[in-house]
Amino acid sequence: MFYAVIRRLPRLLLVLPLCTSSTSRADDFPPIVNSQRVGEHPPSPAEAAAAITVPDGFKVTLFAGEPDVAQPIAIDFDDRGRLLVAECYTYTGHEFDGDHRDRVLILDDADGDGRFDERKVFWNQGWMLSSLAWGFDGLWALHDGTLSHIADANHDDVPDAEPVVHLDGFTLEAEHNVVNGLIWGPDGWLYGRHGILATSLPGMPGTPESERIPLNCGIWRYHPTRHVFEVVCRGTTNPWGLDYDENGQFFFTNNVTGHAWHAIPGAHYKRMYGEDFNPHLYELIDQHADHYHWDSTGEWQASREGANGADALGGGHSHCGGMIYLGDNWPQEYRGGLFMCNTHGRRVNHDVPVREGSGYVLKHAKDVLFANQTWFRGVSLAYGPDGGVYVTDWSDLGECHDHDGVHRTSGRIYKVTHGTPEPRAKDFNLANQSDAELVELVNNHPNQWHVRRARRLLQERSAVGGTVNSLLRPTTPLDEATPANRKLDRLWTLHVTGGVERETLFARLENPDADTRAWVIRLLTETLPVPLEVAEPLVRLARSEKSPFVRLHLASAMQRLEGEPRWQIAETLATHGEDATDHNLPLMIWYGLEPLVPTGVDRAIRLAETTPIPILRRHIARRIAGLGNENPQSLPKLIDLLARLTTPADRGDVLHGIAAALRGARRIEPPAGWEKLRDELVGAKELAVATPAKELAVVFGDGRTMDSLKNVAADAQADPNARRGALDVLIRSGEQDLAKLLKSLVTDRSVGATAVRGLASIGAEETPAVLLKNFWRLPKDARPDAVAALTVREPWALALLDEVEKGEVPKEMVTASDARQMSSLGSEQVAKRLSEVWGTIRTTPAIIRADIERMRGELSPDVLAEADVSNGRGLYNRLCSNCHKLYGEGTAVGPDLTGSNRANLDYLLENLLDPSATVPEAYRSSVIVLKDGRVLTGVIADRNENRLTLQTATDKQILDASDVEEIRATELSLMPNGQLDRLSPEEVRDLIGYLSGKAQVPLARE
Repeated sequence: MFYAVIRRLPRLLLVLPLCTSSTSRADDFPPIVNSQRVGEHPPSPAEAAAAITVPDGFKVTLFAGEPDVAQPIAIDFDDRGRLLVAECYTYTGHEFDGDHRDRVLILDDADGDGRFDERKVFWNQGWMLSSLAWGFDGLWALHDGTLSHIADANHDDVPDAEPVVHLDGFTLEAEHNVVNGLIWGPDGWLYGRHGILATSLPGMPGTPESERIPLNCGIWRYHPTRHVFEVVCRGTTNPWGLDYDENGQFFFTNNVTGHAWHAIPGAHYKRMYGEDFNPHLYELIDQHADHYHWDSTGEWQASREGANGADALGGGHSHCGGMIYLGDNWPQEYRGGLFMCNTHGRRVNHDVPVREGSGYVLKHAKDVLFANQTWFRGVSLAYGPDGGVYVTDWSDLGECHDHDGVHRTSGRIYKVTHGTPEPRAKDFNLANQSDAELVELVNNHPNQWHVRRARRLLQERSAVGGTVNSLLRPTTPLDEATPANRKLDRLWTLHVTGGVERETLFARLENPDADTRAWVIRLLTETLPVPLEVAEPLVRLARSEKSPFVRLHLASAMQRLEGEPRWQIAETLATHGEDATDHNLPLMIWYGLEPLVPTGVDRAIRLAETTPIPILRRHIARRIAGLGNENPQSLPKLIDLLARLTTPADRGDVLHGIAAALRGARRIEPPAGWEKLRDELVGAKELAVATPAKELAVVFGDGRTMDSLKNVAADAQADPNARRGALDVLIRSGEQDLAKLLKSLVTDRSVGATAVRGLASIGAEETPAVLLKNFWRLPKDARPDAVAALTVREPWALALLDEVEKGEVPKEMVTASDARQMSSLGSEQVAKRLSEVWGTIRTTPAIIRADIERMRGELSPDVLAEADVSNGRGLYNRLCSNCHKLYGEGTAVGPDLTGSNRANLDYLLENLLDPSATVPEAYRSSVIVLKDGRVLTGVIADRNENRLTLQTATDKQILDASDVEEIRATELSLMPNGQLDRLSPEEVRDLIGYLSGKAQVPLARE
């Protein structure tokens, strides 16, 4: 739920200094030890800086480098304009290192020449330190699973006391997708980011677990004086860059699933894997960039070296840092652009946010910085008081997973300027300026660095009883002549200092500027619960609002409202047919509406009947149909709705929603009214109506429809997709009288693979004999399915292994996934036969490490140059494409490999040989024991009281919960160990050569 909130008494904060294992270690900073392979070192800091290329007119200086700085994971500035640097020595890429500590440096460039000339250690007791932000007379830090404040009220650069914990419960198990990214928002909240690998339960110290809000990938915020924690938006993979534009709109950068996103409060975004915490969202919002920084599709005939190459597109899928440039040094053409470091591309990408529809689309612009050396690992970007941009360089090989060790003793910070910026005054210190001087900065300074810090200082002063508002009001007229972004700067400043009354905000709801109206909505609904006198003006605004951008903010605000106002805004927004294809609005309306549906079925059905937005109609029907015993009248009411709807498109929406809700159910009594509509729906000429209607008819036990689908499946002249669809529906129904049909179809080129999987699910006794007797007559794409089908029951697995021993089924066709599936049966006889016939999977850490080192030595550049990459593509298709996409081909069960660090041999070997080294909790396999004797292994993708969705290595299966006997959780990845054990040295060479290549290649001719 949007802005899930935790509230606790602020006095708790006064008595809870941070107590961690790091503070109990020796006072002296422990020795810094590299784990990088001996002999591997980056170019010197000066050489690295000299290698960087930037556009004409720009200049790069080495602001700092080792030994003065190393492992710079995050930066910020204090009010004197000095650079604060978080050094993270505890990072390993796996568990954080208990033998090292982290620290915070202060680097000052007093003479403004682009190079630091004074260095201090502010704090050296950190562990798992990932971010920092200056504010409220001290330093905020994310470390050791906490958000803590390290006070320095007298500004002597020495902490006044132990850190005070404001939030704890951030996971210590995330390894590299850790909580990170502190930045002050325009609204006075401290914002942060979180990655996908593990789930945190943040809250004020002492908050019971039941009152904490689960958080993994997404954006969150915390109010420093009201002590409220909220989740802002959820999803993506590992956000590691966050900033806001002149209109206060946040954007964040990400990895793998898309690199640039508009941070819409209350949004739920597509994830790399796993399901959102709310199982009733049904669809997630995609990224807001209209491009990738890597070629996600590509034909093998198209060159990857020129304009079509990943290099030209931006470099790869891994990004760190996110800065929207609003300084006053770079040329105007760069102002407002989103800049991010590209890990694989070793550069800084540049995207431009452009308003489109209800939000933004991000367009690719020319990259602005190229490191031109392999050790560059840009992590952070930030513009400073003179408008120059600081870029931190972690300086290492590998990527975030760091398979080759960590080069802890290196790190650099570069400063990128255009021309010669004017240095700040020697006595520069915003904290010493008067309230009036700070207000003047808010009103007029062209560099947002000054504006933002002035606003934060005014917020701090007002929090301790300052008289800021008396200065703000006469000097901040919100008149029509004021530029829109300056109006917002002043509005935010009034808000954070408590100087804007509710009536003033109500009046601003009529402001002609859409950004102002949008922000007024956010400010009015900031404090929960939102009173009725605030909600009612928003309802009135919804009825008249013409801007889709403002409607998006109303949809967002719905999630902060209760009851009748929430319903009324939903009903009003749902009337805008022009928003039906908008990137954000249909789903944002749904996210706000969904919690209302179970207790407002009749009202939701009326909305579904009248809305011109198909997504809403489809999802409302699905939510209601899924209520089951919770509301026995839900299905009959949906059938009544179908009878009233007149267009095939509207009927199709409702039918698809009902079918999705009931998919996986064995048999359900036909609801009242179904028989009357059955012939009309099943016989409709529009596939959008007939297809889901037939699926429902089967669920409702309709023999005529089953016979019809069997005829379609058996008809060799029918459309292959229609045949496969018919078979899928029949198989999901659990109909036991399918064995004869399925056996007759296993050798069919169009539907053989589907028939094979169906035989496995219905458990016909003769399945092993049918599949093994016809093994070489099966379509080529069905043979791996046949092997997988025979691994789910003990007698079937034994029959398969007998045929492998005889040579009737090639040993190499039994993959490591198949072997692990047979091992999960728990049968001593199967385990013994598997060892005798196929072998064992090498799983101990010592063996895996030895294999990695051996292959690293064997797969030299000269050896890989001889690889038959076409043969490697065939091996990839057999071993990997069931779960991964590469060059647009394959299945997106796991990450898309196209934009990954495939050119790095360590990356490939670690992932191929030790896939379970780092397994997110949402992607750990489970062993599912079914009552019919099957044992399945896979990742639970979705689960409710009625059904369980299991992603196996070959397909996604929807299981009736009543069929499940036992669920055993494991710590293992869906990808098994031993993928390369059954390959010859030449095949390993070919596979690695293909995976590490830059271009798609033709398949080898058979």
